[in-house]
Amino acid sequence: MMILSAGVACAAPAVPPACGAGLTRADAIVPPVPAVATAKAYLRIDGDADDATLATLVAAAIGHGEAFTGQMLIARDVVELLPASPAWRRLARTPVRAITAIETPDADAEPLPVDSHAFGIDAGGDGWVRLTAPITGGRAQVRYVAGLAEAWEALPEPIQQGVIRLASHLYAHRDAADEGAPPAAVAALWRPWRRMRLA
Repeated sequence: MMILSAGVACAAPAVPPACGAGLTRADAIVPPVPAVATAKAYLRIDGDADDATLATLVAAAIGHGEAFTGQMLIARDVVELLPASPAWRRLARTPVRAITAIETPDADAEPLPVDSHAFGIDAGGDGWVRLTAPITGGRAQVRYVAGLAEAWEALPEPIQQGVIRLASHLYAHRDAADEGAPPAAVAALWRPWRRMRLA
């Protein structure tokens, strides 16, 4: 079942439509300060000379975690362009926490009329959009928030530990990037949250 914007339950499409048909842009990953501090403690680093490097590596580790799990980990804003279609279309990023706007994709970004579209989020966290009326230009811009947790502290502990271990590994091998495979424990920690999606 899917909850529509109007609060009415509706069956999700029986056959998932093609996703990724439009351009998708998500806000950059901002390395959480508590995660950087935890990585420093894990590596037993004193001082702040390497804080910028660690922050970059924590952000990279979160990005790897998102690629591995198929989910955005910490909530960020996403903008996606979708072709105008009366069929339900699944948004590219998941899990969707809120769909905040459906608008024209031009510089003015005017909201589309309420009766021109429907949208909802299903029980699995997938966001769906359907454009029910012709739209000038043939595309709509969807703004939404996606992420497994609102903040670093709310992420499941195994995901946090995987990020810290991978960031620490990247730091230890920063001068020899081709040496030393990432710890197998990282994948083991993340695997329960891995999500495969059909195209």
